Amino acid sequence: MTMRPTRESSDKQKNSNPIAEKEGALIPLLQKAQVQLGYISPEAVEEIAGVLDVSESEVYGVATFYAEFKLFRPGEHNIKVCMGTSCYLKGGRRLLDHLTRKLGIRAGSTTKDSKFSLETVACLGCCSKSPVISVDGVIYGDLSPSQVDSILSRLRSKA
Repeated sequence: MTMRPTRESSDKQKNSNPIAEKEGALIPLLQKAQVQLGYISPEAVEEIAGVLDVSESEVYGVATFYAEFKLFRPGEHNIKVCMGTSCYLKGGRRLLDHLTRKLGIRAGSTTKDSKFSLETVACLGCCSKSPVISVDGVIYGDLSPSQVDSILSRLRSKA
């Protein structure tokens, strides 16, 4: 005969395990910090670690595991380069290299003027339009480096 925990015994177990409570609070605290700041700042990591009484490396470990969390301040325009198989084979890496040179930043960072942030994503779900980038949530497909230059020029000219 197997014993199934009753709701009451489950609740007691949850309430009596402070480690489980802390682990359960980490992701919501990271989400809250990102909503407030737009990213997870080093100060937010330090504060969350202090509140939960865990190391900063534990907080960074969770924050870097989930693609949802950003560890850099986003720019005014967020550029995501798809590096999925189709995009990669059709020139996604070439677009990333081109953007890196044009913007003077690596993926995972923001330009000094805070105008652009650049990141890579595993897939944007637009394989038939490879290679693809997303700029502020708008998908651009079948791109060449010169078309990327046109997109950047339009964004730079906006006040």
